[in-house]
Parts: sequence; structure tokens; C-alpha cells
Amino acid sequence: MKVFFGSPGRISGLLLRIGQCSFAAASIGVMVSSHGFYSSTAFCYLIASMGLEFLWSFGLACLDFHALRSKRSLQNPVLVSLFVVGDWVTATLSLAGACSSAGVVVLYSRDLDYCGKMLPCTRFQIGVAFAFISWFLLAVSSLVMFWLLGAV
Repeated sequence: MKVFFGSPGRISGLLLRIGQCSFAAASIGVMVSSHGFYSSTAFCYLIASMGLEFLWSFGLACLDFHALRSKRSLQNPVLVSLFVVGDWVTATLSLAGACSSAGVVVLYSRDLDYCGKMLPCTRFQIGVAFAFISWFLLAVSSLVMFWLLGAV
């Protein structure tokens, strides 16, 4: 069995999942606490996609934690293929939410000049940045899972 950085059932995999979960929760928290986030469908979609990413990453972090405590391997072909599909779907949705929200933030801040007057664009930018960091960590995990699927 190949052992990669971020493999399921390893400390590095648990840390990647905790990072994904934390940044997704931070993105949700910043966006929801901002006044006027509901004015854009992209922001609502970002919150929904980060919620899905939070749930997926939290579930897999719990599974990694259990595997570490019980010293079991999570590297069988069925589990790894499930992880690959889940990671790729979640990563695609998260990237779409982060990119669309970033586009709306640029539109609001540079083109329409809504920032400061009506909307807290700095908070939106921070929430989108957290979403991109969370997506990056998920992309690393999904790439590792893809490599593991080929090695299993």
C-alpha cells in the first residue's frame, strides 16, 4: 500500500480535513455575519457549497480520527473510490462558489462602487479568501485520493 501525504487514516490526512473544515466554517461565519450577503445569489451559493464542504470534511476528519485511534487502514479500493468521488464533487462545487463570489465582489467593489456605502465588501473578500483556502486544501486531498486510487 502506498503512503502519501494526506492519505486517509494518517495524521496528515486528518490535518488536511481539519484545515478544510476550519476554513469552510470561517468562510460561512464571515459571510453570514456580513450585512447584505443575501443580496447576491453567488454569496448564498458560496454559503451552501461551503456548508457541504464543511460536512464532508468534518465527516472524513471523524473517520480519520477513528482510524487513527483504532489503528485501522482506510485504504481499500471501495473506500478510496468513494473518497475520490466525494472530494472531486465537493471540490468542483466549492471552486464554483468561490469563483462566482469573487466575481461578484469585484463587480461590487470596482465597477458598481457599492463598497462602504451599502455593503461591507472587505468582509466579503475575507469570506471568499477563506473559501479559496478551503478549496485549495480540498484540491490537495482530492489529488492525493486520486493517486491512491491508482495505487490501490
